[in-house]
Amino acid sequence: MKVLVTGGLGYIGSHTVTELCRNGIDSVVLDCVNDWQEKLVKLERACDAPVRYVHCNLLDIYSLRSVFRQYQFDAVIHFAGLKAVGESVKEPLKYYEHNLGMTINLLKVMDEMNVKKLIFSSSATVYGNNSKPPIRETEPTSVLNPYGRTKLMIEEMLEDLYGADSTWRIGVLRYFNPVGAHESGLIGENPQGTPNNLMPFLTQVASGERSELSIFGGDYETKDGTGVRDFIHIMDLADGHVKMLSYLTNHAGKHTFNLGTGKGYSVLDMVTIFEQVNNVRVPYKVTSRRPGDTAVCYADPSKAEKVLNWKAIRGIREMCIDAWRWEKEMKRQKTFFLERLPDFVRSE
Repeated sequence: MKVLVTGGLGYIGSHTVTELCRNGIDSVVLDCVNDWQEKLVKLERACDAPVRYVHCNLLDIYSLRSVFRQYQFDAVIHFAGLKAVGESVKEPLKYYEHNLGMTINLLKVMDEMNVKKLIFSSSATVYGNNSKPPIRETEPTSVLNPYGRTKLMIEEMLEDLYGADSTWRIGVLRYFNPVGAHESGLIGENPQGTPNNLMPFLTQVASGERSELSIFGGDYETKDGTGVRDFIHIMDLADGHVKMLSYLTNHAGKHTFNLGTGKGYSVLDMVTIFEQVNNVRVPYKVTSRRPGDTAVCYADPSKAEKVLNWKAIRGIREMCIDAWRWEKEMKRQKTFFLERLPDFVRSE
């Protein structure tokens, strides 16, 4: 089987590529990030094997067609897209143009080339904040921001596509809160600018890059007043895509699954456990709630366990240890590089 992985140099995409490689599944990574050379080298080291890479923007349908003509794909795992909630509120048209436009182009070309097996990277954000945990796939959807709306609109697009042509085999995976990093420390989450997610913010504070962690809301109706979330190790999430791919090989239809642990940890739980397992201190301050945040959110992942034979096996301690290993490795590499720069460059 040959699989196209769009956005395959991103956080979730790159870790999924390592799992595809480990399971002997042939993959081609498509991405258009500027620092693709550095990321590709690290991905190949994490895979311990060469990785085929194509530099292409999905908004360029002509180049995309050329990629499909060059490789005889059997399936596509679609990660590519913009994902910052705050940015989506400020620049909604940018998110609609990219996330919807890229997906429409991809589906058009897949249809033209008769490649009709797709896994779509969705999000628990499509549930909004009205669902009572544990959240099942049958819960009503209710999005709160343009990013989430693009995810839901793509899900609806895929529903219509399957309704019009039942030869499609589609898996929709709704992620909860991916954290952690590859066990090698070679790849992990490295957001540009201020992190939107808890774990990279936490690790940057622990490393001294930031002075303190901001905890948004300390007055929720939870055991310690902070929000509770379902954190899932990125490698468990990656394994879910391999299981989904195997399922689609033998089952027709459109299928939606939650990928989560089914357990909730508060923000303060995460801070405490991170400090304990890594023997570091994480200064923090509690600030006001963010609009749209809910008190408690965690998955009911039983459908994925029953149907896909998938279950998250890594615990919160492992998530914290692997995330810290990745942060330290990034800092080590940065220090190594800076020490070898000429003095006049460092001083600028």
